[in-house]
Formats: sequence, structure tokens, C-alpha cells
Amino acid sequence: MPESPENYEKVSIYPVDDDVREKLLSSQIECVFNWSTREGWPMGVIMSCYWKDGRMWLTTGAQRHRVSAIRRDPRCSIVVTSTGTELGPGKTITIKGRCVVHEDQETKDWFYPEFASHMSPHDPANAETFRKRLDSPLRVVFEVTPEKFITYDGIKMFMHTQGQINEDQLGKPKESDTLRLSQEIERRGL
Repeated sequence: MPESPENYEKVSIYPVDDDVREKLLSSQIECVFNWSTREGWPMGVIMSCYWKDGRMWLTTGAQRHRVSAIRRDPRCSIVVTSTGTELGPGKTITIKGRCVVHEDQETKDWFYPEFASHMSPHDPANAETFRKRLDSPLRVVFEVTPEKFITYDGIKMFMHTQGQINEDQLGKPKESDTLRLSQEIERRGL
């Protein structure tokens, strides 16, 4: 068993395992979508989402500020939490990626039915009503391709603080918990 941590400063050693990451992304229906304004302000909204083939898919009206912002600068991030899923609370995933705005009918034809079914998997009639309402000429589809995942598993941290986790379940510390933490300790004279 690894030694229990003294504090909560080094959390990069608690990554979400790859199989759990896939399960969380596949099961969650809501995320926070983030972009930057022309003036550089970070912005975010809660959106419904659909994870398919290693990409996050979302939809919105073409008139939304986020659409013009993404057309100007495709860099974005998405934050997903396990709250509300069968995985329970305590797990988070941040996706750093680039977004493509789709307006073509071919994308809409496959996306709307799958998205609606994902949002309402146990009620096909409701999914069909939702699909019909989505299918409007002013709607666009976002496709976010991940470039980096930042994950955190609070259950691993809890188990670690209780001395109930094996060393092989912990991740390798990231630069924030090695180099940058050392620099901050030195800067503060600790």
C-alpha cells in the first residue's frame, strides 16, 4: 500500500482510468462547453452532449455567440462530471480540443436521431419528438476532437487517504505536481 498523502496538493496521481473515462463520456448527457470571446474572456455554457467515435458532439442554434467564436478560433474545452451517472460523483474529465462547426445535411441526418436517442434512451416517442424539433435550418452541429484529457478520480483520492489503494492504481505525477509544485514551495519559502 502506498503511504497516505499529507494533504490534497498532489492530485494528478488520481487519474480516471481509460475504461472508466470511456464509460463516463459514453453515458453522460450533459457537459460544460467552453470557448474564448474576441476579447479573450473565457465563457462556458451547459450543453447536452453525445460521445461517439472518440469525439464529443453537440448542437446549438447558429445565432449563438459560441458559434461565431468557434468559427473564429476552434480551440475549446469540455468538462464532464460523473454526477448523475451510474458511476456516482467524484470523477471529472476535461477535454482540450478543437471544434468543427457542421451545417451539412449529411451530418444532421445521422446526428439528430442518435443524439435524440442518447438523450431519451428509454422513451422512443420522446426521442422522436426531440429529433423533429432539433431538425431546423438554423441549427448547427459541433464536433470536438480531443487533443488532451485532464482527468480526476476523487474515489481514488479518498481510498488513498484511507490507505486502501494499491500503488499500481495511482497515476504518474504530472508536471503541476512535480516541477511547478517545487517552484511554488520555493517561491513561498516553505
